Amino acid sequence: MYRIHPTESKRDVGELATTSISPSVWTVWKKSSMAFQGTDGFSVYDSNGRLAFRVDNYSRRHKCFTGELLLMDGGGTALMALKPQILSMHDRWSGFKGDGGSKTKTRPRLFSMRRRSILQSSDEAEVFMGNPNNQTPTPNFRIEGCFRRRCCKIWDSVGKEVAQICRKKANTSVMLGDDVFNLVIQPGVDCEMIMAFIVIMDRICRKPFTPWICS
Repeated sequence: MYRIHPTESKRDVGELATTSISPSVWTVWKKSSMAFQGTDGFSVYDSNGRLAFRVDNYSRRHKCFTGELLLMDGGGTALMALKPQILSMHDRWSGFKGDGGSKTKTRPRLFSMRRRSILQSSDEAEVFMGNPNNQTPTPNFRIEGCFRRRCCKIWDSVGKEVAQICRKKANTSVMLGDDVFNLVIQPGVDCEMIMAFIVIMDRICRKPFTPWICS
């Protein structure tokens, strides 16, 4: 059996992979660390084999039934709540700091993300940072390529590559399935934010859904 994540090294456990001046490489496993049948999730390992981020079980059904998704660190501390906008042709989602437990409208919105085209076959998305009332018409980030095939890049507003998604190899001749892939993040880029983008991309790049079910 091939190893999904790298072997944990003997480096100090307090040393984070994000402290390097080189790009950080993460292994994303499309599987919850607490898997149950009929659910999805994510387990994300850093270059030392430590569980860094996770999204535990959520329904494979449409966003109408899934509700908010919770991005956590490896220990289960809530980092970000990801909430879909139900009636949106562009499949818009919003990211909020924290666990999303507050029901008030005052919780800080970090970003909104939407499919670039209303076509269901599109794998491209754009991200606008901050509150919708203060957003510029130009997206702060763009996701281009084919997410379904695990071959896409994330660019900032000036055209600089900030992250890349690519297939993961078990060795020089064996490619792993698309449920395991590499996420390469450039130095100085917020890894939590990029991982939130990946979780949302997984939701919006799904098969078309019949809108009347939401009524």
